[in-house]
Amino acid sequence: MIYELYLLKELYGTILVTEEVAGEYGDEVAEWIKIRQVQDRKTLEVISAFVDLGEASSIALAMETENSTIIIDDLKGRKVAEKLGLRITGTIGVLLKAKDSNLVDSLKSATEQLKASGFRISNELEQEILRYD
Repeated sequence: MIYELYLLKELYGTILVTEEVAGEYGDEVAEWIKIRQVQDRKTLEVISAFVDLGEASSIALAMETENSTIIIDDLKGRKVAEKLGLRITGTIGVLLKAKDSNLVDSLKSATEQLKASGFRISNELEQEILRYD
């Protein structure tokens, strides 16, 4: 974790998360993060056969939420979301958007913090990101 959660608020305003994701977070969520229950439990059940419950619930909620962008890094989850036609981004996409919005000074520093927290990123992708620094 790089403790840059505020970037989500600055970039997206209100963030929706599922009960499952909020439970994984462990801490109390900020007031600008809204917890929503997936309404279509059947869809959630089907998606959870392919990815873990956190990703499945996020994908199901994105399907129920008009004009949403799902932030997802898990490769299997991204593939499922893409096949369902959802607009997706990931942690790196958020950082690039934050850089474009002048909310992040150094992508190099941010990627180093991510890697130090256990986030995996290929050397090729890291070099591509640093071109924008």
